[in-house]
Amino acid sequence: MDIYQHDEAFRARGFKFIAGIDEAGRGPLAGPVVAAAVILPAYLRIDGLRDSKIVPEQERASLFRDILTSSLDIGVGIVEHDVIDRINILQATRLAMKKAVADLRIKPDALIIDAVTLPAVSLKQFSIIKADSKSASVAAASLIAKYSRDMIMLRYHSLYPEYNFRKHKGYCTEEHLRLLALYGPCSIHRKSFRKVMDLNLPF
Repeated sequence: MDIYQHDEAFRARGFKFIAGIDEAGRGPLAGPVVAAAVILPAYLRIDGLRDSKIVPEQERASLFRDILTSSLDIGVGIVEHDVIDRINILQATRLAMKKAVADLRIKPDALIIDAVTLPAVSLKQFSIIKADSKSASVAAASLIAKYSRDMIMLRYHSLYPEYNFRKHKGYCTEEHLRLLALYGPCSIHRKSFRKVMDLNLPF
């Protein structure tokens, strides 16, 4: 079953407006976690749509525009680093997803979520492992979330160029760890994350 047939199977069960939900930024040491909720029209086909993790960076912008112009509705939720530190990354991810659903103009009949449940959201939910590679609407949400977060990290790069956020987007790369050890954490680093805490630096 391809990613479009997966969503059509849900529509065949009577769910007219399906919102696919995914996030970007659970793993990084800096910056926000961003979630997106996307409702695609029935029978829509977007050329090249797939899990954002396997979409080359140079292709994301065109797919982002295609999704923006062809979706019935899109919602985005952002939870910043300080809230992540306060409530933990799992709860921050759920909060970002809840915000993304609340940002929708159309009330979904069902949510297809990548590996997470949202207890605070009173809508029919289907939590599916690797949903971003199985569902077109979740794949679209993954790309909206990823591209949106990348743009946020580019803005942070202009504020903190010494960390080269433009390249690694805050993820735990060898370069990022080296620069983090050299300069210490900046204001957008997640102070509760082990790799940041291990530096034993005053915050």
